[in-house]
Amino acid sequence: MRPLRVLQVSDIHMVCGQRKKRAWLQSLAGLRPDLVVNTGDNLSDTDGVPEVLDALGPLMEYPGVYVFGSNDYYGPKLRNPARYLIEKAQGRHGLNGNAPAVGVVHNPWEGLRDAFDAAGWIGLSNARGRLKLDGGLEIAFTGLDDPHIKRDRYEKVAGGPDRTADFSMAVVHAPYLRCLDAFTTEGYPLILAGHTHGGQLCIPFYGALVTNCDIDTDRVKGLSTHRSDGLVSYLHVSAGCGTNRYTPVRFACPPEATLLTLVARD
Repeated sequence: MRPLRVLQVSDIHMVCGQRKKRAWLQSLAGLRPDLVVNTGDNLSDTDGVPEVLDALGPLMEYPGVYVFGSNDYYGPKLRNPARYLIEKAQGRHGLNGNAPAVGVVHNPWEGLRDAFDAAGWIGLSNARGRLKLDGGLEIAFTGLDDPHIKRDRYEKVAGGPDRTADFSMAVVHAPYLRCLDAFTTEGYPLILAGHTHGGQLCIPFYGALVTNCDIDTDRVKGLSTHRSDGLVSYLHVSAGCGTNRYTPVRFACPPEATLLTLVARD
């Protein structure tokens, strides 16, 4: 199998008027990836759908897949950043141990879904999909809806990688351990996720303090491995390129998109 160039974009958190972010995302098309994987949280503004689609327009000319995150479905809320540290100490993450959100703003995520689908991108929220790339490569995908708000339904996609494809990978927005364990136990060689913002506010020479999920801070961003039942998967967690509109600061954690080049084993 020839090398496969996968561009992962994540956690855009688009707010209307962010012209520099839109221009930067548009420029990523110049990388000419074989495929694009969007790991969710595109929105941080109820009116942001047109600007997300403008930013991703050039990338939507390439084959792609996507999952949604909580901020695609719901508008952001003003939150004390210290609560992330408190919840980490208490073992509480997302809706896992917290009361369900009440009075939240609903984002127009359906417009994103319809535009992505019209461009030929495949939705992977609790679904499987398959892309045929130039040269005849067939890549299979298995995805989950956002586990941060308990929308993941692994039983709908269980069964392991598609052995008839040239390669299979798993995709999820938030890298919760229950999802990583399930993918790894079933034999997926690669899992792509986002959500963590790389810790967002990090300490130089130390790293992230929180991950906003139950994964450890050593794997808050970048390439690592995950082990379950004696099996090992590669895991890539994107630090993303945006922030919640109410905490528009990143420190010692620059925004990013990632071009992964997958190379066949010897």
